[in-house]
Amino acid sequence: MLNLTCLDSVRLLNSSSLCSGGLQVKSNQRWSSVCEADFDLQDAEVVCRELGCGPPSLLRGALYGEAEAPVWSREFQCGGHESALLDCRSSGSARSSCSPGKAAGLTCSEPVRLVGGASRCAGTLEVKHLGEWRPVIGSDWPLKAAGVFCEHLDCGSAVSVGKKKSTYRFVLKINPDCFKLRSSLRECVEPSYSSSVLSVTCSDLLAQPSIIVPASMDGVSEAQQQGLRVSRGSSLTISCSIQPQFPGGSFQLTFTSSNTAYNYTQPAVNHSAHFLFPVTEPAHQGNYSCFYRVYVFSHNFSSESRQLSVTVSGHPDPTGFIIRALVLPLILLLENVVLYFYCKASRGQKLGRPENNKLVNFGVGAAEEGPAKEEGAHLISR
Repeated sequence: MLNLTCLDSVRLLNSSSLCSGGLQVKSNQRWSSVCEADFDLQDAEVVCRELGCGPPSLLRGALYGEAEAPVWSREFQCGGHESALLDCRSSGSARSSCSPGKAAGLTCSEPVRLVGGASRCAGTLEVKHLGEWRPVIGSDWPLKAAGVFCEHLDCGSAVSVGKKKSTYRFVLKINPDCFKLRSSLRECVEPSYSSSVLSVTCSDLLAQPSIIVPASMDGVSEAQQQGLRVSRGSSLTISCSIQPQFPGGSFQLTFTSSNTAYNYTQPAVNHSAHFLFPVTEPAHQGNYSCFYRVYVFSHNFSSESRQLSVTVSGHPDPTGFIIRALVLPLILLLENVVLYFYCKASRGQKLGRPENNKLVNFGVGAAEEGPAKEEGAHLISR
């Protein structure tokens, strides 16, 4: 763990960050822990400023462990404008110990950053000095020393350190060995002039991939906290994607269960990949996660998504079953109604056709018999 320590009166312990830790105050050549009840936000602003860090971003009891004896016996009453914590007014406190979980823990905003890279974990190293961001001069930094900055930026460890040309003239010089003496960043920085600046790439360069299942898929129920429920026999598509940072790369879908583990790999197309399981079986039940891998900066980088739990049910989706149970009888009823009226209409047409034919025949017969009788009458009269 790295301690950010001011040689005068304040230090933060038990953190790998340069500007966070459990608060201790030095008085009469002795370090004392501070209780949360005797320390507020205005007091924290003074401490962060005294250590050369940015404003406080978090103030919580026991954030970095419990208080160690002895305990500071006065309550700070800072106005927020003081340059040192011991310059603040204070009042007596009857405390001789802090209650469990009540030791003052402090997180100040970081005075360092990486800029100009593909992510916040790569780029030119800059340090905030006297209220201004300045690049650090490019020198032969070992990976371990540069890793201090990667760690406190929550970017893993350093994988590469290099120099690059810049238009900057006023830069900051940092002695890497300074941190080995547990000194504060402020004590390790000094102004300098150079056109070469330090570039750092950390291991956690990539963003975290996402893993999703399209919500509109048949047989997939609403996601629970623990994952998804899929009907046996239905199709399942698991999609992996990542925000655009670098071209190319590949996705690996990793499956684990109590009995087995295996991987599927596809190239990244438009920063995503889709894994299709046409027919789900109980063997597909388990945990899935996406790994994105890419080779950049002469190094292999990878990043893992959250885990997705999939449960395969042995029966069809009850929602689909209910819909089918309601819709199918209605369809059958409608078919029967249509068939009934069709048959009725057809029967009416069949009954109407013989009567019409008979009338026509009678008419034709009468027309034919009439002339015959008349002709016979003429013959008799003759």
